[in-house]
Amino acid sequence: MRSLADPLGIRFMGIGAAPEWRHEDMPVMPKGRYRLMTDYMGRVGTHGTQMMYRTSTVQVNLDYGSEADMVKKMRVALALQPVATALFASSPFFEGKENGHRSWRSRIWRGLDDSRTGMLPFAFEEGFGFQRYVDWVLDVPMYFVYRDGRYINALGQSFRDFLKGELPALPGEKPTLSDWADHMTTVFPEARVKRYIEMRGADCGDFAHVVALPAFWVGLMYDQTVLDAGWDLVKGLDAETREGLRVAASVDGLAGRAGGVRIADLARAAVALSQAGLAGRGMGEERYLAPLVEAVETGVTQADRWLALYRGEWGGDLSNIYQAASL
Repeated sequence: MRSLADPLGIRFMGIGAAPEWRHEDMPVMPKGRYRLMTDYMGRVGTHGTQMMYRTSTVQVNLDYGSEADMVKKMRVALALQPVATALFASSPFFEGKENGHRSWRSRIWRGLDDSRTGMLPFAFEEGFGFQRYVDWVLDVPMYFVYRDGRYINALGQSFRDFLKGELPALPGEKPTLSDWADHMTTVFPEARVKRYIEMRGADCGDFAHVVALPAFWVGLMYDQTVLDAGWDLVKGLDAETREGLRVAASVDGLAGRAGGVRIADLARAAVALSQAGLAGRGMGEERYLAPLVEAVETGVTQADRWLALYRGEWGGDLSNIYQAASL
């Protein structure tokens, strides 16, 4: 990427939200679906276009081997997503000033579209599996249908109606498997099921954190003993506490708490489990967790470091963030 970008004067930042640029400053990727999504998000939430235009994440996609394996991994992934948000928080600035959050990117997702985002409380209910997840996705309002190289507006319409050939945007036509695959990409929970599970709770960060993220989740998910221990760690949390931790992580990072649970304690335990899972693989991958080990020992994340610099050495001059966050 650098070999292509450097001659063009382009640099990359490892940060969760654009620190200074306003919405009006941001160019639009010329994709048909983005035009439709921009209009719809402006009507169903308060922060959708901020997510599209001014935030950055890193996602990890991990395999599951069976429906039962998916269920356990999905539950652990959802319950620990606030820990990932806290550990990788890197978006304390927005529109040129502090925004009151360690992860403003995470805050934005809470104001986007409640019908397609969140912690999926039903995933922790008796009988959760592929069918229950599919039922939820079917009930999420559609964005579009892709036909012959163009995006057809199906905003707010029902995929269940589409299955019956009653979609107003394409009357009499029934969906293809590709249409279903497209629709599945328009739901945005904190962990998302496809043919793999997407971990979606982390801000983009510096290179050490970019490689720490897959290490963290692989360590937790790919060793059955560790995965079972991860479930033991979170199975007592109720839906209110899980949601409270999600909010607390975005605001206070590792210092957050909810329902009597301290995110710092949960993070320390999760990182230790991940270390054990990686060590069991015998490839030395646990070294990639170094920035997370440091964070749980000190309570200081990328966002905390940048806030300290902004309030101190930088003297409130946020232009320093571009070099500090440069990849």
